[in-house]
Amino acid sequence: MDVQTHWEKIYAQKAPDEVSWYRPHLETSLALIERAAAGYSASIIDIGGGESTLVDDLLARGYTDVTVLDISQTAIDATRQRLREASEIVHWRVGDITNIELEPVTYDIWHDRAVFHFLTTAHDRVAYVRQAARAVRAGGHVIVSSFGPDGPTTCSGLEVARYDAESLHEEFGPRFRLIASSKELHETPFGTTQQFLYCYCVLE
Repeated sequence: MDVQTHWEKIYAQKAPDEVSWYRPHLETSLALIERAAAGYSASIIDIGGGESTLVDDLLARGYTDVTVLDISQTAIDATRQRLREASEIVHWRVGDITNIELEPVTYDIWHDRAVFHFLTTAHDRVAYVRQAARAVRAGGHVIVSSFGPDGPTTCSGLEVARYDAESLHEEFGPRFRLIASSKELHETPFGTTQQFLYCYCVLE
Protein backbone atom coordinates (compact mmCIF):
# COMPACT_ATOMS: atom_id res chain seq x y z
CA MET A 1 0.00 0.00 0.00
CA ASP A 2 1.45 3.37 -0.98
CA VAL A 3 1.53 6.31 1.41
CA GLN A 4 -1.41 8.17 -0.10
CA THR A 5 -3.64 5.08 -0.08
CA HIS A 6 -2.69 4.46 3.56
CA TRP A 7 -3.81 7.93 4.63
CA GLU A 8 -6.98 7.86 2.54
CA LYS A 9 -7.90 4.68 4.41
CA ILE A 10 -7.14 6.24 7.83
CA TYR A 11 -9.29 9.30 7.16
CA ALA A 12 -12.10 7.27 5.60
CA GLN A 13 -12.33 4.94 8.61
CA LYS A 14 -11.89 7.35 11.52
CA ALA A 15 -13.71 10.47 12.66
CA PRO A 16 -11.57 13.59 13.13
CA ASP A 17 -11.49 13.14 16.93
CA GLU A 18 -10.60 9.45 16.69
CA VAL A 19 -7.01 9.92 15.52
CA SER A 20 -4.25 10.11 18.12
CA TRP A 21 -3.02 13.58 17.13
CA TYR A 22 -6.45 15.21 17.42
CA ARG A 23 -6.68 18.29 19.59
CA PRO A 24 -9.71 20.62 19.67
CA HIS A 25 -7.42 23.64 19.26
CA LEU A 26 -3.69 23.73 18.51
CA GLU A 27 -2.84 26.33 21.14
CA THR A 28 0.94 26.06 20.82
CA SER A 29 0.84 26.27 17.04
CA LEU A 30 -1.51 29.25 17.15
CA ALA A 31 0.73 31.08 19.62
CA LEU A 32 3.81 30.51 17.44
CA ILE A 33 1.99 31.59 14.27
CA GLU A 34 0.77 34.76 15.95
CA ARG A 35 4.33 35.42 17.13
CA ALA A 36 5.65 34.96 13.59
CA ALA A 37 2.96 36.77 11.60
CA ALA A 38 3.55 40.41 10.75
CA GLY A 39 -0.19 40.86 10.26
CA TYR A 40 -3.38 39.10 9.24
CA SER A 41 -2.38 39.14 5.58
CA ALA A 42 0.63 36.86 6.25
CA SER A 43 0.74 33.94 3.83
CA ILE A 44 0.49 30.72 5.88
CA ILE A 45 0.73 27.11 4.71
CA ASP A 46 -0.30 24.25 6.99
CA ILE A 47 1.51 21.08 5.94
CA GLY A 48 -0.56 17.97 6.63
CA GLY A 49 -3.48 20.13 7.73
CA GLY A 50 -5.91 17.29 7.04
CA GLU A 51 -8.88 17.56 9.35
CA SER A 52 -7.11 19.79 11.86
CA THR A 53 -9.01 22.74 13.31
CA LEU A 54 -6.02 25.04 12.85
CA VAL A 55 -7.51 26.52 9.68
CA ASP A 56 -10.79 27.24 11.49
CA ASP A 57 -8.97 29.10 14.24
CA LEU A 58 -6.77 31.05 11.84
CA LEU A 59 -9.80 32.23 9.88
CA ALA A 60 -11.61 33.10 13.11
CA ARG A 61 -8.66 35.28 14.11
CA GLY A 62 -8.82 37.15 10.80
CA TYR A 63 -6.02 35.60 8.71
CA THR A 64 -6.85 35.95 5.04
CA ASP A 65 -4.15 34.00 3.15
CA VAL A 66 -4.18 30.41 4.39
CA THR A 67 -3.19 27.29 2.44
CA VAL A 68 -3.94 23.78 3.69
CA LEU A 69 -1.98 20.92 2.14
CA ASP A 70 -2.59 17.26 2.83
CA ILE A 71 -1.87 13.98 1.10
CA SER A 72 -5.48 12.88 1.63
CA GLN A 73 -8.29 14.16 -0.56
CA THR A 74 -10.74 12.65 1.94
CA ALA A 75 -9.34 14.82 4.75
CA ILE A 76 -9.38 17.96 2.64
CA ASP A 77 -12.98 17.34 1.53
CA ALA A 78 -14.10 16.83 5.15
CA THR A 79 -12.50 20.09 6.28
CA ARG A 80 -13.95 22.04 3.36
CA GLN A 81 -17.39 20.70 4.23
CA ARG A 82 -16.91 21.65 7.89
CA LEU A 83 -15.94 25.22 7.00
CA ARG A 84 -18.79 25.63 4.50
CA GLU A 85 -18.70 29.11 2.91
CA ALA A 86 -15.50 30.03 4.74
CA SER A 87 -13.68 27.30 2.78
CA GLU A 88 -13.86 29.48 -0.33
CA ILE A 89 -11.15 31.83 0.93
CA VAL A 90 -8.72 28.98 1.75
CA HIS A 91 -6.23 27.63 -0.78
CA TRP A 92 -6.47 23.82 -0.84
CA ARG A 93 -3.70 21.52 -2.07
CA VAL A 94 -3.67 17.73 -2.21
CA GLY A 95 -0.35 15.95 -2.57
CA ASP A 96 2.76 14.51 -0.98
CA ILE A 97 4.89 17.27 0.49
CA THR A 98 8.07 15.57 -0.69
CA ASN A 99 7.17 15.91 -4.36
CA ILE A 100 4.23 18.30 -4.86
CA GLU A 101 5.08 21.43 -6.86
CA LEU A 102 4.75 24.51 -4.65
CA GLU A 103 5.05 28.09 -5.80
CA PRO A 104 8.52 29.44 -4.94
CA VAL A 105 9.11 32.26 -2.45
CA THR A 106 5.43 32.41 -1.52
CA TYR A 107 4.87 31.77 2.17
CA ASP A 108 5.63 33.84 5.24
CA ILE A 109 4.88 30.99 7.64
CA TRP A 110 5.30 27.25 7.13
CA HIS A 111 3.55 25.15 9.79
CA ASP A 112 3.75 21.39 10.24
CA ARG A 113 2.41 19.46 13.20
CA ALA A 114 2.95 15.71 12.89
CA VAL A 115 4.12 15.24 9.29
CA PHE A 116 7.92 15.42 9.46
CA HIS A 117 8.26 12.54 11.92
CA PHE A 118 6.66 10.20 9.34
CA LEU A 119 9.59 10.81 6.97
CA THR A 120 11.83 7.94 7.97
CA THR A 121 14.19 7.98 4.97
CA ALA A 122 16.93 10.54 4.39
CA HIS A 123 15.69 11.00 0.81
CA ASP A 124 12.23 12.11 1.96
CA ARG A 125 13.59 14.40 4.66
CA VAL A 126 15.95 16.11 2.22
CA ALA A 127 13.07 16.56 -0.24
CA TYR A 128 10.89 18.08 2.50
CA VAL A 129 13.57 20.56 3.59
CA ARG A 130 14.20 21.51 -0.03
CA GLN A 131 10.49 22.28 -0.43
CA ALA A 132 10.45 24.52 2.65
CA ALA A 133 13.61 26.34 1.59
CA ARG A 134 12.15 27.00 -1.85
CA ALA A 135 8.58 27.91 -0.88
CA VAL A 136 9.21 30.17 2.13
CA ARG A 137 10.28 33.76 1.63
CA ALA A 138 13.63 34.90 3.03
CA GLY A 139 12.96 36.06 6.56
CA GLY A 140 9.91 33.81 6.74
CA HIS A 141 9.21 31.46 9.60
CA VAL A 142 9.17 27.67 9.74
CA ILE A 143 7.33 25.94 12.58
CA VAL A 144 7.74 22.16 12.74
CA SER A 145 6.39 19.87 15.44
CA SER A 146 7.43 16.24 15.59
CA PHE A 147 7.44 13.53 18.20
CA GLY A 148 9.96 14.32 20.91
CA PRO A 149 12.63 11.93 22.25
CA ASP A 150 10.10 10.30 24.57
CA GLY A 151 7.34 10.18 21.97
CA PRO A 152 5.90 7.02 20.39
CA THR A 153 7.86 4.94 17.88
CA THR A 154 4.84 4.18 15.69
CA CYS A 155 1.69 6.09 14.74
CA SER A 156 -1.28 5.06 12.58
CA GLY A 157 0.45 1.81 11.69
CA LEU A 158 3.64 3.50 10.48
CA GLU A 159 7.09 3.82 11.98
CA VAL A 160 8.10 7.34 12.96
CA ALA A 161 11.27 9.22 13.84
CA ARG A 162 11.75 11.05 17.15
CA TYR A 163 13.79 14.20 17.68
CA ASP A 164 15.21 16.55 20.22
CA ALA A 165 15.70 20.19 19.25
CA GLU A 166 19.29 19.68 18.12
CA SER A 167 18.65 16.64 15.93
CA LEU A 168 15.55 18.17 14.34
CA HIS A 169 17.34 21.40 13.57
CA GLU A 170 20.25 19.45 12.05
CA GLU A 171 17.85 17.99 9.50
CA PHE A 172 17.08 21.50 8.26
CA GLY A 173 20.58 22.96 8.21
CA PRO A 174 22.12 26.40 8.73
CA ARG A 175 19.73 28.35 6.48
CA PHE A 176 17.06 27.71 9.10
CA ARG A 177 18.04 29.72 12.18
CA LEU A 178 16.52 28.22 15.31
CA ILE A 179 14.71 30.85 17.37
CA ALA A 180 13.01 28.70 19.99
CA SER A 181 12.03 25.14 20.83
CA SER A 182 9.67 23.61 23.36
CA LYS A 183 8.13 20.28 24.32
CA GLU A 184 4.46 19.58 24.87
CA LEU A 185 2.61 16.60 26.31
CA HIS A 186 -0.36 15.96 24.10
CA GLU A 187 -3.26 14.01 25.54
CA THR A 188 -4.76 11.77 22.89
CA PRO A 189 -8.51 11.08 22.59
CA PHE A 190 -7.72 7.66 24.12
CA GLY A 191 -6.37 9.07 27.37
CA THR A 192 -2.69 8.44 26.64
CA THR A 193 0.01 11.09 26.28
CA GLN A 194 2.44 11.80 23.46
CA GLN A 195 5.48 14.05 23.68
CA PHE A 196 5.72 16.60 20.88
CA LEU A 197 8.69 18.82 20.13
CA TYR A 198 8.20 22.24 18.52
CA CYS A 199 10.99 24.04 16.69
CA TYR A 200 10.52 27.60 15.47
CA CYS A 201 13.00 28.84 12.85
CA VAL A 202 13.63 31.77 10.53
CA LEU A 203 14.72 31.11 6.95
CA GLU A 204 17.77 33.21 6.13
